[in-house]
Amino acid sequence: MKKWIASAILIAILVFGSVIGFNAFKAVKIKEYLANRPIPELPVTVTTAQLEDWTPHLRAIGFIEPIQGVTVASEVAGKVVKINFESGQKLKAGDLLLSLDSNVEQANLKAAQGRISAVQSNYKRMTSLLSKGSVSQGQVDDAEAELLSLQGQIESYKATINRRTIKAPFDGITGLRNVYMGEYLSAGTEIVRLEDVSRMRIRFTVAQNDLNKIYVGQPMNIFVDAEPDTAFTGKISAIEPAVNFQSGVIQVQADIPNVAQKLRSGMFAKANIILPTLKDQITIPETAINYTLYGETVYLLTEQQDDQGNTFKKVTQRIVTLGKSQNGSVHVLSGLNSGDIVVTSGQVRLSNGAHVKVIESDLLNIPSEIPAL
Repeated sequence: MKKWIASAILIAILVFGSVIGFNAFKAVKIKEYLANRPIPELPVTVTTAQLEDWTPHLRAIGFIEPIQGVTVASEVAGKVVKINFESGQKLKAGDLLLSLDSNVEQANLKAAQGRISAVQSNYKRMTSLLSKGSVSQGQVDDAEAELLSLQGQIESYKATINRRTIKAPFDGITGLRNVYMGEYLSAGTEIVRLEDVSRMRIRFTVAQNDLNKIYVGQPMNIFVDAEPDTAFTGKISAIEPAVNFQSGVIQVQADIPNVAQKLRSGMFAKANIILPTLKDQITIPETAINYTLYGETVYLLTEQQDDQGNTFKKVTQRIVTLGKSQNGSVHVLSGLNSGDIVVTSGQVRLSNGAHVKVIESDLLNIPSEIPAL
């Protein structure tokens, strides 16, 4: 019996020992495989940092407005007896828009003008008699007051008649007509919108920190959604003399020629104020920048050799200082030198010292045409 137990124990020791030995052998082989396995190379795309001229811009947003624009309204109440324009018509300053009924005012004017001759003769007669001592100075003064009062009435009637004849205050294009023949208009009724669209304006705000970068006459480009492929050129025409103390911004106005009349008031617009060109500056694609809590970084690619003399590519992370960005590129103020090779895509899997391989990819290229849905 004791012999059987000893044999069982021996067999158990052999079985468990073989399992443990196999696992130890397996762990050694796995360690050797991992040690001898080549370091993985992660695919990336790269570009070379080069010196080039850089023209920075100040970006702003605003709304287009006309050089002159007004909603023409009636100053007095009355019935429309004549309309002399249509919607969307080009007008010159002084062109008649419409006339209101002025028959009563015309009759009053004619009656007053009929009395003017007699009142003037009475005043002259009183003046002559005063020199002869036949009338008093008071009677002459009364005659003069009557003449001046009648002249004032005539001027008042003429002014009232003119207010019932509504004319274009400046050259421009009419909008949609809001009145009709025979309609009774109350004082203040809007008749039509009139705008001079030969030249437009844009108002926008600039931070007070950038105030020293702008000046009257400075060129700028304006972009609107209605004409995405067109850059409208303009110039700064006025700068507000005071900074808004609550927001720290200052209002700026620019004039924009509108020869083709593609700009309309009320359009949302993006403005790029052109700043002086900087020579020999380093720029790289925006996709190369890694934005982190401790700053902006890029991955630089270098070629190195291992102990066996094999060449491999490796990346090193570097902190950079950035300026303005535009058109997919960013101005690098410090941290890069001309000729540095920078990773432009594939950074998500990278870490400092990672091995990489350069591939060609057109995923970051902007297509000339957007595919149709």
